[in-house]
Amino acid sequence: MGKIIVMALALAVLAGALAIGCVQQGGVASLGSVEVRSYQGKDLSAISGFQENSIKGPQYIDEASYRLEVNGLVGKPLNLTYDEALAHQKYSKAVTLYCVEGWNVTILWEGVLLSDIFKDAIVQQGANTVIFRAYDGYSTSLPLDYINSRNIILAYKVNNVTLPPERGFPFMVVAEDKYGYKWAKWVTSIELSDNTSFRGYWESAGYSQEGNTTGPLFN
Repeated sequence: MGKIIVMALALAVLAGALAIGCVQQGGVASLGSVEVRSYQGKDLSAISGFQENSIKGPQYIDEASYRLEVNGLVGKPLNLTYDEALAHQKYSKAVTLYCVEGWNVTILWEGVLLSDIFKDAIVQQGANTVIFRAYDGYSTSLPLDYINSRNIILAYKVNNVTLPPERGFPFMVVAEDKYGYKWAKWVTSIELSDNTSFRGYWESAGYSQEGNTTGPLFN
């Protein structure tokens, strides 16, 4: 009878731990992610505050088979797994995304510097444009100087939570001070190029190549 009571108590403790998202594994507590709504005294928007406007709806990418290609004008083309891409130093910053549809969200983004990835790829002389391609066929581009000088990150978390599929898992470009169509989601390929005339999905439809939130919306 005593053994039954002990087992029941043990199961109750385990159930309680699972309920709060905390389980001891090898002496280390594993905690579930909790969305934060403020950062350094600044209110943050909810992750649910985004509006769905991608060209083919949310994409669902398998982490195990995912690869991030970095190619073009580089001395060392890369084909990174999810974990390999995240092996770089992580950075956080609160940035507001402005959509051309008139809504905006201020989110705490966490990710790796694109410039750190580019160092590994050994960017060749003459490269001045970075072309992003996504799992759903979307594409856009940003100047290399802008990415390096503004410390642009490739985000994998929003408000302390791993990017949900509808937000761009595994990676989204945090193109601060650019309209949302420059914030590529579900990024699978990054090309270093000297083609300043490249036009992405919405740029080909007449939207501004620069995409600056303080500039004209159309070319």
